Amino acid sequence: MAATYRLGGDVPAPYSQDLRDRVIAAVAAGKSARAAAIWFGISVSTGIRWVQRWRAEGHAAARAMGGDHSSRLRDHRETVLQLVARLPDLTLAEIRERLRAEHGVTVGLTTVWRFVEANKLTLKKRACMPPNRTARTSPKRGASSSGGSRPSTLTT
Repeated sequence: MAATYRLGGDVPAPYSQDLRDRVIAAVAAGKSARAAAIWFGISVSTGIRWVQRWRAEGHAAARAMGGDHSSRLRDHRETVLQLVARLPDLTLAEIRERLRAEHGVTVGLTTVWRFVEANKLTLKKRACMPPNRTARTSPKRGASSSGGSRPSTLTT
């Protein structure tokens, strides 16, 4: 059984086109996708996926990795910055809701978080309660929890 062919060290990379071609050639010669995957040391699901793509598209070339890394809020940067400057106590969810309601921009919370992080904004919430009270907030030690009830007594 051959070793797994990956490019690079710890960096994720697609399998080589040579390996893909050999798996497809083995299937074209009569092996099952499962048997070819095991023979070449790749996962069965990967082998099946390559064969399905080969049959549907005529090739098993690697697809592009990653995705669109540009923020959907890039074009609305000034709007978000002004919103946060005007109302610094907004939560991420509130920012998202105001963008949708006031500007018609629909994004997820993660998108808002990434924008806030990338623009080095800090969202600090004000305390919603006054500082510690001076009055006792819990009953004295040994007091019953039900307030006015009598202590239990053993009846015979």
